[in-house]
Amino acid sequence: MIDDRRLKILTEGAKYDVSCSSSGSGRKNEGGIGNGYASGCCHSFTPDGRCISLLKILLSNDCVYNCRYCPNRLDLDIPRASATPEEIAELTIDFYKRNYIEGLFLSSAVEKNPDYTMERLVRTAKLLRTEYRFHGYIHIKGIPRADEGLIREAASYADRMSYNIELPSERSLRLLAPQKSKESLLLPMRKLADEKQIFREEKRKGHFLPAGQTTQMIVGASPETDGQIVRLTQSLYRAMGLKRVYYSSYVPVVHDSLLPELPAGQLREHRLYQADWLLRFYGFTAEEIAPEDENLPLDLDPKCAWALRNMQFFPVEVNRAPLEALLRVPGIGGRSAQKILEARKYTKLTFEHLKRMRVVLKRARHFITAGGKFYGAKNELAVRGLLSAGERNTNAMQLSLFSDPETALSALTGEL
Repeated sequence: MIDDRRLKILTEGAKYDVSCSSSGSGRKNEGGIGNGYASGCCHSFTPDGRCISLLKILLSNDCVYNCRYCPNRLDLDIPRASATPEEIAELTIDFYKRNYIEGLFLSSAVEKNPDYTMERLVRTAKLLRTEYRFHGYIHIKGIPRADEGLIREAASYADRMSYNIELPSERSLRLLAPQKSKESLLLPMRKLADEKQIFREEKRKGHFLPAGQTTQMIVGASPETDGQIVRLTQSLYRAMGLKRVYYSSYVPVVHDSLLPELPAGQLREHRLYQADWLLRFYGFTAEEIAPEDENLPLDLDPKCAWALRNMQFFPVEVNRAPLEALLRVPGIGGRSAQKILEARKYTKLTFEHLKRMRVVLKRARHFITAGGKFYGAKNELAVRGLLSAGERNTNAMQLSLFSDPETALSALTGEL
């Protein structure tokens, strides 16, 4: 059994990885314990974004790599610890039976070499699946430069795998993570995507990454702009079929002359997540969201910023506009757009109807007409001022169960 000292070191070392928010797995329980389905893997979040329904732990924090931003890097004088695959498997089952967790997020520093570390990660997952017959959610963080056979074997036991890109450019990786390269991270992601496609086409029995792949990028540790980050995100979704790209604001947890002294700030991370939502659900392209050499504006969400740059497309008439046009209106989210399409089959919509549908009219009224009526500001400067003021008021307020329904629903669903 793993002792308290090692448990604290290994869980503390794992907390900076945020790419584990949800299951999305289709793994069925076939006579064992645990449930990897999305509904069976319920996740809670701490204020800094960590998922606390998974046992989130390292196999080891004893790293031979020297990534400058990492709290486990080689040249730091910190307590080191390692656990065996048997100890992690036993701990996972013990915590599951006590109803502490629904699954496991397993990562590791690169102990000795990539293959040695990957072998131990695979053995842990294999023990859980074959000896304990655990069908709950398992997320394995892959080790760059490990053997292809080990990577494929890990994918046969895991629900999800992630290779964290960490830094958005080859230049920054060379400077801050010299043992890694863009290709060493992208190659296993590409091979796993290809293997998953073949597995699906050949309709093989068993499981192969049923919950897909994710990755994470640190925002603010290196000089890349939001425009560059959004373009990289878009290419990862298109080429690798990733489920999610996660962003983590840089926090100076270790001192280094090559790193900024100040944290990046949560608002920039928030804007990137909003841009990510536009890419995945609203039909926007990276080129529309932000110029390559610029950051996203902090005073406006990226959908409002796009609308203000493209006022020639507005206002749109909600009783006639197609879905694609409605989704581009600030304040109209995916669910609201569908409600509008359905309701206007039976009646001519008014602003009162839209209010009842919980369209965020504080934003939307500047970009729409309803039955020919317009209640927005008369010029772009006035619209920008009102939207910026609304953003400041919303960002300054802590969301609660008793928040304004429009604000609460928008925050819950991610609708913009």
